[in-house]
Amino acid sequence: MIICGIDSGSVSTGYGIISSYGSILKPIEFGTIRMKSETPFSQRIGFLFDNLNSIFKNFAIESIALEDVFVSKNARTALKLGQIRGAIIACAHSNGISIREFSPTLVKSAITGNGRAEKSQVSFMVEKILGLKEKPSSFDASDALALAITSALRKEIK
Repeated sequence: MIICGIDSGSVSTGYGIISSYGSILKPIEFGTIRMKSETPFSQRIGFLFDNLNSIFKNFAIESIALEDVFVSKNARTALKLGQIRGAIIACAHSNGISIREFSPTLVKSAITGNGRAEKSQVSFMVEKILGLKEKPSSFDASDALALAITSALRKEIK
């Protein structure tokens, strides 16, 4: 199975693609889709949709993994992230890709054994689990890979 983890953001969205064959996990591609903060928000959503659409098609993605919706003290930030998540979900749906969601605590726990792990700890463990030769260029990319790994490890839960 080809799984794409996506760490959504309104300016920077990480993606991490892995293959999962039983208990064997292999990295395929990872990176960050960066958008300029001065670009109108609706254009950023379109830019993200188009980039993810290309990634989904180029890598024959079968499933995506996202973080669950979280509560934010800043309503404006929460609304923007909700719109970004909506674009990601719509893009996956339009490509016939299944969608799985995980809490940040569950992802950290699955990767490090500690649900309150720091981003640097998650990144370190992602590198070790996947045997990466190059370190992800951002925490967005390593968080996305962590989501993909969590989804692969939790196959039995739909």
